[in-house]
Amino acid sequence: MPPWFVPRRRAVCIPALLFCAAAALSAAKPAALKPTALEAIDQAVTTEMSRQSIPALSIAIATGGRLDWQQGFGMADIENSVPATAESVYRLGSISKPITAVAVMQLVERGRLNLDAPIQKYVPSFPEKPWPVTARLLLGHLSGIRHYKTGEMDSTRHYTNLTEPLKIFAGDPLLFEPGTRYQYTTYGYVLLGAAVEGASGMKFMDYLRENIFGPARMGHIEQDDVFDIVPHRVRGYRRDAAGRIRNCGLADTSNKVPGGGLVSTPADLVAFATALNGGLLVSRTTLAQMYTSQKTRDGKPTNYGLGWSLTERDGRKWASHTGAQQGATTLLLTLPSENLAIAVMSNLEGAQLRQLGDRIAQIVLAQ
Repeated sequence: MPPWFVPRRRAVCIPALLFCAAAALSAAKPAALKPTALEAIDQAVTTEMSRQSIPALSIAIATGGRLDWQQGFGMADIENSVPATAESVYRLGSISKPITAVAVMQLVERGRLNLDAPIQKYVPSFPEKPWPVTARLLLGHLSGIRHYKTGEMDSTRHYTNLTEPLKIFAGDPLLFEPGTRYQYTTYGYVLLGAAVEGASGMKFMDYLRENIFGPARMGHIEQDDVFDIVPHRVRGYRRDAAGRIRNCGLADTSNKVPGGGLVSTPADLVAFATALNGGLLVSRTTLAQMYTSQKTRDGKPTNYGLGWSLTERDGRKWASHTGAQQGATTLLLTLPSENLAIAVMSNLEGAQLRQLGDRIAQIVLAQ
């Protein structure tokens, strides 16, 4: 077992920090899950952390529209012996995308944005292409806009708005005629964020705070600004070629805020999913659109809706999204029909979380 790993029940006191890890790792609320379920979740988490040498995991579970359980495991900062807690703040990575998608769909509901209008209606600075690029195509990764080129994911340039990052890719040709292929693209969501600003007349983060974070009661989410002091922000790690844990590489995510530039906690993520599935952020009709797989022009389903990856298992329809970038791997898993939401966040890039998320869901549904 890695030397920094702190199981949930082990009381490791750190005098310099004047608190005990066992107390810091306690859930903020009395757990509504059964003790047998919590025991099974604890075992699944500790086993997976040991197998993958994951420094820290923080997890939250909401059922029936309420937060039932949240917990931190391991070390948020190995060098300074800081335990992970339920309040540890991680990079979201691409879980920023469904949040941006909700902002877009809210503006559609309010008549401020047309899903099928050329995106230049809302972002005039974006150059026209041989074929129309629309918000619907962007939401479903069908636009033909490219993803990262070599080295772009490691950008350390700091941007102060959403317009300047468009120059990274705006002049490049589309990879294909929009609608004919599925091609995942973070830059497509950067363009959507600029469209949110154009359609709403507000700065992107201001719009999110007023229309999503506030209504959903997300108290810790904010932009991943490398210069800000963010309480409880975890340290990020990677594994080198020999399998050793190392500090992660540098990255300034201000070039992609709408597609991968937010930080938050697991409790905030399940609050977002709960508010969305509960009809607080968009209507049921709009939600059904978001949870419907898009299709390429030849009729092939992409298994990606408007901002969400979609799967079906055992007759249940799941919506989820993952995130992966320097020092972080994340998972938000939701079962809309039962308003179940599970968020798993790690400070190790390249961690495999889907199997653990599925196991936790299995435990919760079986209790």
